[in-house]
Amino acid sequence: MSIFEKLESGVQSYARSFPVEFDKAEGARLITRNGDSYIDFLAGAGSLNYGHNHPALKDALIDYIQSGGITHGLDMHTRAKAEFLRALDETILSPRDMTYKVQFTGPTGTNAVEAALKLARKVTGRQNVICFTNGFHGVTQGALAATGNTHHRGAAGVTLSGVTRMPYDGYLGDGLNTTEYLDRVLGDNSSGVDHPAAVLVEVIQGEGGLNAASMDWLQSLEQVCRKHDILLIVDDIQAGCGRSGTFFSFEPAGISPDIICLSKSLSGMGLPFAILLAKPEYDGWKPGEHNGTFRGNNHAFITAAAALREFWSDDTFIKEVRAKIALVTQRLGDIAVDYGNGRISTRGRGMMQGLVFENGDMAAKVCRLAFENGLVIETSGPDDEVVKCLCPLTISREDLTAGLDTLEAAVATIFPKTTILAAE
Repeated sequence: MSIFEKLESGVQSYARSFPVEFDKAEGARLITRNGDSYIDFLAGAGSLNYGHNHPALKDALIDYIQSGGITHGLDMHTRAKAEFLRALDETILSPRDMTYKVQFTGPTGTNAVEAALKLARKVTGRQNVICFTNGFHGVTQGALAATGNTHHRGAAGVTLSGVTRMPYDGYLGDGLNTTEYLDRVLGDNSSGVDHPAAVLVEVIQGEGGLNAASMDWLQSLEQVCRKHDILLIVDDIQAGCGRSGTFFSFEPAGISPDIICLSKSLSGMGLPFAILLAKPEYDGWKPGEHNGTFRGNNHAFITAAAALREFWSDDTFIKEVRAKIALVTQRLGDIAVDYGNGRISTRGRGMMQGLVFENGDMAAKVCRLAFENGLVIETSGPDDEVVKCLCPLTISREDLTAGLDTLEAAVATIFPKTTILAAE
């Protein structure tokens, strides 16, 4: 019996899919204690957009630690915090003409969502929040109430309330704009839907199965929010920091959220870090109303600032990401056509794309076969039916191609090639 079997809780999940002991990591590679190397298409569930141990981030952190820099500072002013705020303003906010106050929440994404919900309710004086089918926002009580997944909701142990769920873009079919339904119920005093404080939305639903909202739908959603005096909250925790092909996932739609939740890859190194961006008119907190002991992770401030300077000072990095996005789109599309015979499709946007199978068993088998051949990749979706490519944005073209080759080989083991069947 290993030490993990002896002591670790049964709640563990990723360890069940990848039953090896990892020891080191670099770039897009994970290395076990035995020296086996795996290509990482999981990337810390999207928290390692810049890969494992990127030299620019690692060196900045080592230098800071060796200089005796502050590790833990609650919300006190520190050099590290100042460096992060300057980098955020100079590389992200000011170039986009975005004016937001920055709130340092507790260090996890779900805490950022909790803060967003509390703030929206506080400044509007309303309780109800609109959220969407297949949304995932975290597993603390408020965020969990806004989450659709039955598996996670079932562990709450209490009634989850305070939200009204609406159909996400495409949920009722391609020909129906679900924001029209939202507009209708909000304008009807007898609809039974209480006037909400906010709408909470993911532009790309990561855990929900890579459902990507159209730009038209997002624009319509913002119009509905403005019409009915509702705050628009974008949960950009997984889709943010460049994974969509722009720093914020909502940028191509041209919308202006009132509140934005960021976490995961914000630190750049996998260090716990989350913030809330709120338009100044909605920064209605009294001192300490939402706090947390670890909201001042100065090590994360240092690596986050280094990441912003390294990757977002010009458009070199994002152009490289977009070239990789094109490769992923082409390869996944080819796999679906060549092997699916109508039973495999593609879904997602940017570096959040995947293959959709008929059921979760098929997707799980693909992931197991891929892992046996050196690829770490996982599933998402309501029935875990989507094999999700979530590799680091910094992945080399060689590793990206090799990972996609391994994924294709896993699919080919289960499905005969469509073109061969047609020829026969």
